[in-house]
Parts: sequence; C-alpha cells; structure tokens
Amino acid sequence: MRRTSEHEIQAVLRLDGPERFRHFVKRVADDQIAWGLWQDGWALMANADGCQVFPLWPAREYAEIHREGEWAAYEARKIPLADLLDELLPRLAESGILPGVFPTPSGKGVTPGPEELAGALRKELENYE
Repeated sequence: MRRTSEHEIQAVLRLDGPERFRHFVKRVADDQIAWGLWQDGWALMANADGCQVFPLWPAREYAEIHREGEWAAYEARKIPLADLLDELLPRLAESGILPGVFPTPSGKGVTPGPEELAGALRKELENYE
C-alpha cells in the first residue's frame, strides 16, 4: 500500500466528481483496499435528498482529511476490496444506503448505486487478470 503525497492529494481533490470516481475505482483496484471512518460504527452522511450515504475513500490520507467536526473522534479504517464487494455493498443495497465515493471537504462525493460501484470495480479488476 503506497503512501499518497501531498501534491497528489491536492491534485486529486481538485478533480470533478466523475474524475474522482474513476480515480477511486482504479486506486481501490490497485491497492485492494478502500477506506472509511469508524467509531463504534461507520460514519454516515446524507445527500441532498436526505438519503443515507456511506463515505468511502481510495486512501487513508483522504479519509483522515475528514476527521473534523462531528467525525473528529473517528479513525480511518481500511476495508479490504473483497469485503467491500462481497459484504458491504450488498448490505448497503439491502439497507437503501448509497456508497459515497470520495467526498471532499469542499463538496459531496459521487453516489452511485451499490451495484453500479461493484460493477465498476469488477470491470477494473478484469484489467488485472
């Protein structure tokens, strides 16, 4: 698992939502890990429609940026890609919770359906076979 440089962090945070989504999919497929925030349960947020959203990031450093305000006591926790695909995304689908792909401090993340995110990750993984 590689460390993300400050230069890369700043460049990626400036990308628009669809570009951050593509970056997330590639990075998570490369590293086999996604990241969330945890404190006696996973951090959740809401989208503009009031739907619950489970925020996910492609590297620890991006999750750490969000450890402020109501999430200050949370810690960045890794989610192995197999767990994301086989357990978390199906559970989110059952619960009506959207994955929040790569939210940034200045904006919301992309909120695909759990099946759409799983499909994008599986398609990217085909490039590694």
